Amino acid sequence: MRLRLITGIIITAIIVVACQGPPPTQIVVVVTATPQGGAIAVEATSTAEVTSEASEPPATPTATLTPTPDPFPTPVTAQINVAEQRFQNGRMFWLQPVDQIWVMTFDDDDEPIWSVYDNTFFEGDLEIDPEIEAPIDLYQPERGFGKLWRENPEVRQALGWAIEPEFGHSTRYEYHAGGTVNDELEYEAAPGYHLVGSLYGDVVRFNEGEWTWELVRE
Repeated sequence: MRLRLITGIIITAIIVVACQGPPPTQIVVVVTATPQGGAIAVEATSTAEVTSEASEPPATPTATLTPTPDPFPTPVTAQINVAEQRFQNGRMFWLQPVDQIWVMTFDDDDEPIWSVYDNTFFEGDLEIDPEIEAPIDLYQPERGFGKLWRENPEVRQALGWAIEPEFGHSTRYEYHAGGTVNDELEYEAAPGYHLVGSLYGDVVRFNEGEWTWELVRE
């Protein structure tokens, strides 16, 4: 929920103390835009006391402006390093900042499934199993992808063979938080989604909570 900035509004409230006597007290409230955006709370200060003996007009009190930032989290964007490999029935991503492997597959109803695994490959581990021979024009995944593929039968069966070698590249990453802002202007968190750019011009959206994925642009 984002509230529109209000700028250039001047509200003048004139309080008349009596029909006779010194000039009336004026309360001037000025509402201006703030860099943070969001709602602006306006609270007027107390007025000066007016008496019949006053020789000068009382001072004009000014409202106190308290900017209230929008509590909804802004999207997180970054340029990150990833590795990517396409398979017969899905795709693998390795995300360097979190050292995780994100697996894109399908269930029995052909619905997309997103699974997340920690990368357990370390330098010196077996990069490829020479006893596993891929069919012609297909590939056995290597290093971190290969270790997960070999050690997790469910992943291996769901993905099938790789249809090309693994490629590393730098790409744009975004995270968009879910949730709402309640009536007290407090943010209530909920699952969000990730956007990861692919080497092939796709942008893959990974949906938290549902644990699904989709191509949002090709």
